[in-house]
Amino acid sequence: MTRAPDLPALFDRADGLYRDYKLGAVRAWKARTGGLAIGYMPIYIPCELLHAQGVLPVGLMGARDDLEIIKGDAYYQSYICHIPRSTIELGLNGNIDCLDGLIFPAICDVIRNLSGIWQTLFPDKLVRYLDVPQNFSPDIGGRFYRHELETLCAEMAGRGARPYDPEALSASIALYNRLRRLVRDLYALRQEAPWKVPTSELYIMLRATLVLPVEEAIDLLEEYHACVEAADDRQPLDQARVLLTGSFCEQPPIGLIRTLERSGCYIVDDDFVQVHRWIKSDIPVEGDPLNNLVQAFLSDAIASSTRYIDQGVKGAELLDRVRISGAEGVLFCAPSFCDPALLDQPMMVRAVETTKTPWTAFKYSENTGQFQVIREQAGTFADSIKLWSEA
Repeated sequence: MTRAPDLPALFDRADGLYRDYKLGAVRAWKARTGGLAIGYMPIYIPCELLHAQGVLPVGLMGARDDLEIIKGDAYYQSYICHIPRSTIELGLNGNIDCLDGLIFPAICDVIRNLSGIWQTLFPDKLVRYLDVPQNFSPDIGGRFYRHELETLCAEMAGRGARPYDPEALSASIALYNRLRRLVRDLYALRQEAPWKVPTSELYIMLRATLVLPVEEAIDLLEEYHACVEAADDRQPLDQARVLLTGSFCEQPPIGLIRTLERSGCYIVDDDFVQVHRWIKSDIPVEGDPLNNLVQAFLSDAIASSTRYIDQGVKGAELLDRVRISGAEGVLFCAPSFCDPALLDQPMMVRAVETTKTPWTAFKYSENTGQFQVIREQAGTFADSIKLWSEA
């Protein structure tokens, strides 16, 4: 049995895009098109809106462990998360100077403060703190969010982007619906057969899409889906099925994900690269497209530590994900000093314990380089699950 012939080359391409924090693909796109490229921090922005105005959305998720942080440490205290430091380092080193601006979605106080620092350091760039509603009434939160999006449209047009065009936005929504369906299909395939879609591989693919135009991202994921379905050399192992939660903003190093897999865990659901899964289903393309974006955010977004839970119950969606994914245990895996994730964790743990689902917890930073302790903890956890499930 042999591996599907295109998969190694496809993965190598994606891995190169993932590791290129100098954004070579973005620079090539700008040279080819003359368009604007605007970066965004995790977790979610309406990429459709940028695409409709001819702007390339570029996801920034730190510099992993490949970049020594020197200048970035001068701007932040030691007791906050790592991602703002590496983002500052990338900016001051000129690695992301191809970006014409940066959008900071409402994640936490640290990201809000980072937007202010960025505005001071790079006054010639578009800097936008994208506030989002925590009241989900269309008359209140909806009006507020629509105004935020209209303001963003005007600011991008003022920088040379195409003016807002409803027909163009509807077409962009249709493209991003297709991308979201592909991601949902890959997550579903991983839940069904996690040995076919290793999380460390899928994660690299998703990270690669963050620096590509949506049309190329679709092609990449379609080819990857075809490759993993055709691969006949991937056989199931006796591993524990786990759901990994808490890693929604600062992403874990790829070495940590591989460590979890080597310790005996199949990761069958996760919080990685949420921009492609923040909206849970297709956004309508009929009617007012801007209103459709707003309504999708209000009523069809995933539960998140950054999103106020109004009428619902904290942890209820996590339990649904455990059930749907068939996870046998939960790994609470959050960045050190991540207030949204770590403040929510006790409530999430309480919810998981009501179903007697095993869980364990650990923390990381994006530049963590030693994983032995985590490997031993995750391996013991996986072994315990297999013993319990057989008892």
